[in-house]
Amino acid sequence: MSENVVHLHKPTDPPTPDAAPTVLTVVPDAPPARPVPLWVRSGRAVKTAVTHETTKATIRAAARHSLYTFNGGRIVARRTWDGRTGARYERMIRAAEASGNLEAAEVWEERLQRFRAARHHRRMDLLHSPVEAAKGVGVGVGMGVSVLVALGVVMAINTGHVGDVITPLSATIDFIALLIRIVQIVWGPALTIGPLLALLALWSVGCKQHAAPAWALPANVRSSEGEPITPSIVVKALRDLGIAPLKNAIKEMGDAGASMLGPIRIAGCGVEVDVTLPSGVATNEVQNKRRKLAENLTRHEHEVFITIPEAARTVRLWIADSGALDEPIGPSPLVTDETMTANYKTGKAPWGQDLRGDAATISLYQRHLLVTGLSNQGKTAALRALALWLALDRSVQFWIADLKGIGDWAMFDGIAQVLIEGPSDDHVIQATEMVEDAVEEMNRRIEDRRRDPSIVFEPLIVVVDEAQLAFMCPVIGDDKRPYGGSKATSRYFMAVRKIHNQGRAVDVLMWQGTQDPTDQNLPKLVREGAHTRASLVLGTESQARMALGDKAVDGGAAPHLLRQGLDKGTLVVASDGITIPAGQASITVRTHFIDDEPAAEIADRAKALRDGVATLRVVDQGEERDALADVAAVLGDAPRLRTNEVLKRLHALDAKAYGDQWTNDRLKRLLEEHGEEPKKSHGVMVIHRDHVLRALVNRDENGSVSAAE
Repeated sequence: MSENVVHLHKPTDPPTPDAAPTVLTVVPDAPPARPVPLWVRSGRAVKTAVTHETTKATIRAAARHSLYTFNGGRIVARRTWDGRTGARYERMIRAAEASGNLEAAEVWEERLQRFRAARHHRRMDLLHSPVEAAKGVGVGVGMGVSVLVALGVVMAINTGHVGDVITPLSATIDFIALLIRIVQIVWGPALTIGPLLALLALWSVGCKQHAAPAWALPANVRSSEGEPITPSIVVKALRDLGIAPLKNAIKEMGDAGASMLGPIRIAGCGVEVDVTLPSGVATNEVQNKRRKLAENLTRHEHEVFITIPEAARTVRLWIADSGALDEPIGPSPLVTDETMTANYKTGKAPWGQDLRGDAATISLYQRHLLVTGLSNQGKTAALRALALWLALDRSVQFWIADLKGIGDWAMFDGIAQVLIEGPSDDHVIQATEMVEDAVEEMNRRIEDRRRDPSIVFEPLIVVVDEAQLAFMCPVIGDDKRPYGGSKATSRYFMAVRKIHNQGRAVDVLMWQGTQDPTDQNLPKLVREGAHTRASLVLGTESQARMALGDKAVDGGAAPHLLRQGLDKGTLVVASDGITIPAGQASITVRTHFIDDEPAAEIADRAKALRDGVATLRVVDQGEERDALADVAAVLGDAPRLRTNEVLKRLHALDAKAYGDQWTNDRLKRLLEEHGEEPKKSHGVMVIHRDHVLRALVNRDENGSVSAAE
């Protein structure tokens, strides 16, 4: 039985050339394209012409200039009406009543009554003025004719001709006739040109006020960046904050909220204006809307500052020119003026500029100092700038502990009597002992003062940079007391507290720089003991309160709103040693940056003023160094560092022991001797802290020590 097989799939193999049939394929021509109708082409041409940028610019220009003229007329008419009537006073009365300020309403009502009385007096005078004017004209004409005739008589006597008597009078008549002819000639063109000049004047008023919709304004004016601050813009920004009582009060005001604003004043690289809030609106409600207010004013958040002055229900707005805060402020006077000197008692240190652009100077006399902020934002530079200025007073003594230890304070070698540089626990211990020695010096001075109240002591400035390392130090001494911590048994904490309590009376002052403040690394009693508290950018509002105190933050201080990395060196300062605007609890200062090289030059000038200071350093330069332990010390808590950075820190720790002979290869050999070696991270050679610690363990097990020399 045969079966027929039906293949369901078409074969894909081409037929063999012998069996393949010859196929002739005829491809028809494409049909001709249908012509585009005339109305479509016309529509496209019209759309292109209408939407062209030139057409848009022309329409905007025509609308803009037309509206400038029209709205300029409205502005002039409004000003004229306000000047001739009591409308302005009535608006102010309604605005004061809407804001709940009855005292201001009574004042404006009294002014309105005085205006009306003066206007009534002027109108009554108009009833008598025609008669008095006629009399005045008659008397004036009579006197003028008499003078001219008298002059003619004098001329006639002089010339002997009787006809000269009327010569001055006829000359005056001819002059008047000439003026009439001139007026007749000019009158026709004046009637034509006059309205054009009036329209030009109205256009000028509208142009200055930008009296046109935003879409019709020029690109540089309607741009969201750098829009000029005007009363209408400020009121609109406040109205759109989303605070219902404020929005409703502005709507009820007859002047659309203008009465809330004080004068807009130029203040440095921006403007300043006081805003009296209506009843039912609290100042902190506006403070909490800083970001939204800044965006309503077409500014970034960091370009608007809100503070609370002394006046009740008032907020003070400082609005920067767009981008002005990103411009540098220039070098420090310490760098540019080589003749500058310092006076601890009466002088003020040049620290930077405030937001108004004025020089910000600060008195350091008998004031403990605390500077804090996030890492790498300019804390050390700000603190060092004050010390460099004060070093120019030869009577001031310095004891300095730099717990970062990378050479930021190296230029004070020869100025400071004590200089500690390094991040290890040993350096923290010696910094603590330095502060304890300062306490003993303070107590000695107090005893001397008791015996002789007239005695005067040389100022002693105790500086601890990176003080958070001291508060966080876990080491416990032989007396079972911890060096760090915030308890009564903490040696560093208690030493600082004692200086804060009594040091200023005998000119022993504590300056501390710390980063990323918390209750653990900056205890409350220590931070509140500083008379001058300054903060760079911080992460949270709670940290801002730790740094500056509740009063300053509630009054508008906001270091947590500064921009990390962009606002380096910008400090918010709370201190009675710096001039702060009346009613404010803090001031924002953009500090001068003094780099290492100019700082060393300033230090050299300070050394030249002194007889020579033998600086006591932590480590004797002649002793043998434990290189591996020093590498672990300079690494600190960092998980890894570039080899170049490690070498830099080693050199700062001991320049003689770790000089030019220490290179990347020698550092590599040091670790390889104990079973470890540097590794690369992203193509850069780095040293890991864990590797160094393992190398220390390996060395201890083998019993060998690698020395720096």
